[in-house]
Amino acid sequence: MGIVAGLDSAPDFTRIVVCDTDTGAVLRQGYAHHPAQGPDGGPRSSDVDPQAWLLSLGEAAGGGLLESVQAIGVSAQQNALVPLDSQGNTVRPAMVGGDKRAQVAAADLVDALGGREAWAQAVGCVPGAAQPVTKLRWLARNEPENAARTAVLLQAHDWLVWQLLGRPVRRTTDRGGASGTGYWAAATGGYRPDLVELALGHQAMLPEVIGPSDAAGTTPEGLLISAGTGETMAAAFGLGIGLGDAVVSLGASGSVMAVHPEALVDQHGMITSLADATGMHLPVVTTLNAVRALRGTAELLGLPDLESLSELAMKSTPGAHGLVLLPYLEGERTPNLPHTAGTLAGLRRESMKPEHLARAAFEGMLCGLADALDVLRGRGVDVRRVFLLGPAAELPAVQAAAPALFGAQVVVPQPADYAAIGAARQAAWALGVSQGTLDPRNPPVWQGPVAQVLDPGEELAVGQAVRQQYVSVREQTHPGAFRG
Repeated sequence: MGIVAGLDSAPDFTRIVVCDTDTGAVLRQGYAHHPAQGPDGGPRSSDVDPQAWLLSLGEAAGGGLLESVQAIGVSAQQNALVPLDSQGNTVRPAMVGGDKRAQVAAADLVDALGGREAWAQAVGCVPGAAQPVTKLRWLARNEPENAARTAVLLQAHDWLVWQLLGRPVRRTTDRGGASGTGYWAAATGGYRPDLVELALGHQAMLPEVIGPSDAAGTTPEGLLISAGTGETMAAAFGLGIGLGDAVVSLGASGSVMAVHPEALVDQHGMITSLADATGMHLPVVTTLNAVRALRGTAELLGLPDLESLSELAMKSTPGAHGLVLLPYLEGERTPNLPHTAGTLAGLRRESMKPEHLARAAFEGMLCGLADALDVLRGRGVDVRRVFLLGPAAELPAVQAAAPALFGAQVVVPQPADYAAIGAARQAAWALGVSQGTLDPRNPPVWQGPVAQVLDPGEELAVGQAVRQQYVSVREQTHPGAFRG
């Protein structure tokens, strides 16, 4: 029996969990907000001094939290670009998140390589404002002196691992983190330095991509540091998802990802082909509208919160008396309808009641996510079980409708720090491999999350009829939207 730690450096905080290597049981944990950013002491959403991540890491690890820990895994926010000069110093603050400044740069890059399909074929994703490759293009166009000084490219988890190891000559990353950069291809497992040059204007040093169970190194004190990975991959690993599993995340927007043995190339750019933290692949499909459709409906009906909307929706019946909401309130990415608006169809005198509109909002949101699931299923991805994440997953109206609409068993895990737990599991794997007690191809088996399990049961046929009602309205309103 040993003890390992996993740390998750999220956009706003650092969370550390200390776990038993054999079972994954969380023994203790620490937490700290990142200090305020920006020259005026206030938060800055797009530029962050990476030292803030180290400061909150130190605070979260206070009070002897890491005592007796043998190995540490690092998970961190994805898409954070840390440009370094030839001496290893930051050229400028890290560029984080979905940086809206880079939207024009994203369009430039798509055109420069010959369109969306060319990018999908090259690296499995189409550049958006968040991706590091796009931020490089923005840097070259807007801060040419900083671009010229940029010699090394790291992401947040790469930089933190490098700092924990004492800034060695060797810099590493993992497949999961590399797959989100826009200059590493999950399908080939290799970098595309030509795309770095296309974006930045010159070559830069890229971290070595090491295997899922490899160690990045050992600190002078003898603490093993595992490869690290991005938050999405760490959370999937912490949940223990495998082949046949998908994860649906309910935020303002939605995302659907699943484990698959091979990288998927999608010429329409609906699938982002990421790698996971185990050596498999993690195709992701996103929607622009999920919980925002519920919040909009609650406001329209004068309800104070989503719990009230759910309670109202439960007074209706499946199919909402023929009301169908296409929840494309912000346009939509899946299907690709960026300039459209939402549609409410099926209005009849008997359907014009608040409870039916409430029900239609939940069914519309879930059918939109079922469309995203079907994009993956249509490419041969096996989906037998769906993990439903986000606070809205707890709502009775979501739980009542989701299994039948998704056509799969739905698992609602108890809220926990799954990214930090995934990072700790990775640390346990690397530690076991280094000690000769674990196979480098098979991660440690940890106890699964505490969860509610919901089966479609007898409701499956009803759910599929509701789904067909939704698909019919979508096809009438936006014919051929999924046929490109």
